[in-house]
Amino acid sequence: MAAPGGGGAYSFSLTTFSPSGKLVQIEHALAAVQAGTTSLGIKAANGVVIATEKKPASVLVDDSMIEKVSLICPNIGIVYSGMGPDFRLLVTKARKSAQAYWKIYGEYSPVRVMVQEIATIMQEATQSGGVRPFGVSLLVAGYDAARGHTLWQVDPSGSFFAWKASAIGKNQNNAKVYLEKRYQDSMQLDDAITTALLTLKEGFEGEMSEKTVEIGIIGSAAEASQAGTVPTFRKLSEAEVKDYLSN
Repeated sequence: MAAPGGGGAYSFSLTTFSPSGKLVQIEHALAAVQAGTTSLGIKAANGVVIATEKKPASVLVDDSMIEKVSLICPNIGIVYSGMGPDFRLLVTKARKSAQAYWKIYGEYSPVRVMVQEIATIMQEATQSGGVRPFGVSLLVAGYDAARGHTLWQVDPSGSFFAWKASAIGKNQNNAKVYLEKRYQDSMQLDDAITTALLTLKEGFEGEMSEKTVEIGIIGSAAEASQAGTVPTFRKLSEAEVKDYLSN
């Protein structure tokens, strides 16, 4: 039975497989991701970096209030490509999950546990009537004692994978080709930040500056141990980004 308005059988049942075995709504969600600005992540030998383009829709927008790289808990950070409101909801749910884990175990979530929580939320949206899949892909950077530094990608279907380096968004294919040529397992965090900026620059429209790029990092476990702490996620300041751009 066709949906009211003549949309066809499969627009009526958004969570139904097509005859070819595809969930068309997930393909639409991936199209929303690919229409978003480019984001990428690189796992270095001594840390992880995630980076993204940050372009306001108008010169009248206060770009200091735009946040695409977000902190989930001290050991985990996240960036997205796609629909901002969907990302905001997932960040809120992830932060609540991190606090719940802390209350039970007295420590923050291992990165894979957090990634699986987010992926489950996204997967449930693909099989729930009356809702649509999340229109975002995520790159999650983190550190825990079990696995060390890790980088994960989560897609609208709820699938998730660990990567050495990955890119999402409208220039993801070219960015991945560039990363494949530049990536090395022995790469240090400073080199990874520089590589991330060079990768973004490949498909960047307009002028790249400290105000149009956002970067988050998790640093060295050895350095944190010497300071009596553990590696934590932080966003680079505009001054730090400017220094890397000028080198």
